[in-house]
Amino acid sequence: MKKLFFALTLLGFMAIANATIVTTSTIATTISQDADEQAPAEAATFTQELKKRFIEGGPGFMGIVLICLILGLAIAIERIIFLNLATTNSKKLTEGVEEALSSGGVDSAKEYCRNTKGPVASIFYQGLDRMDEGVESAEKAVVAYGGVQMGQLEKNVSWISLFIALAPMLGFMGTVIGMIQAFDKIEAAGDMQPSLVAGGIKVALLTTVFGLIVAIILQVFYNYIVAKIDSIVNDMEDASITLIDILVAQKK
Repeated sequence: MKKLFFALTLLGFMAIANATIVTTSTIATTISQDADEQAPAEAATFTQELKKRFIEGGPGFMGIVLICLILGLAIAIERIIFLNLATTNSKKLTEGVEEALSSGGVDSAKEYCRNTKGPVASIFYQGLDRMDEGVESAEKAVVAYGGVQMGQLEKNVSWISLFIALAPMLGFMGTVIGMIQAFDKIEAAGDMQPSLVAGGIKVALLTTVFGLIVAIILQVFYNYIVAKIDSIVNDMEDASITLIDILVAQKK
């Protein structure tokens, strides 16, 4: 279900990205025609200014930077939803397992863990499942399955860090290419006109600005996700130690 949700979210964001890139040239033409027909009655809004600057930066590199933002946000939202669903009340779970062990034995405790969502409950279940082989086997199972659950929590997070690094790089590349084009125009004109230089430099710098904006937005989401993962992992380790203590006490 989680994979289906992520796939649908990703496809939706990709559809929006494709539609945005395809219609960029049309929007640019419309804005140009409107500007020629009449002067603006009031100052442009933030959205209109953002759209204007995006179009001025060129659909090539700006479109790629936009795709980085969309893909990064799609992965970040999916991870945030997954991590929030993975968060459990470990104290309540531990008390429930301890009570089930005292009243109904290992099978009752396993059933309690099976009916509880989250990585902590899954780790508890694996430890209880090896209880008949001894406390040491249960401890090894808890440690091993804890590593598996940690890998699940960190899944796809590296892609967000990739887009954080990629967006400014693409922006800088667009800036360099824009500067080369500006100098080509100067060379073709045979004269260093301020309008040629200023126009080329402005377009070149816009790609860098948008690349940095994308990186900043994704960095905020990335830091939140990393902090959330650290919190869940600490909770898992704490609960695992408590479980081993409970199993040792049960053996005595």
